[in-house]
Amino acid sequence: MQVPILKQGPFLIATIQAALTDADLEQLRSALLERVVRFRSLGVIVDVTAMDVMDSYASRILLQISHMIRLRGTETVIVGIQPEVAFAMVQLGLTLEDVPTALDLEEGLAHLQQKFATGSGAPGP
Repeated sequence: MQVPILKQGPFLIATIQAALTDADLEQLRSALLERVVRFRSLGVIVDVTAMDVMDSYASRILLQISHMIRLRGTETVIVGIQPEVAFAMVQLGLTLEDVPTALDLEEGLAHLQQKFATGSGAPGP
């Protein structure tokens, strides 16, 4: 299942709409990196609202996405982590270290807009 990736100004928005297989997650990682390069995006929002389970592989892929595109000067924000998913992740010791999170798409966009409006520029390592 392909994840739709929309361009919103200097940002990309990837909305995960259903549970993804490992292959789907790997495809998402490749597609996001390719589009960040093509569009010279400043930020990426990954909306995981529809995910009712986040296993260690999905968490690791989200971290990889963030780290890979950070090397391109692009900020990532993960939005929409459901309360029960957050609880399970903490219980399993899964973290999204150094990756900003937000409640929803609106807050994620506000975070990116504020970050780049204040002149702080591209994220550092």
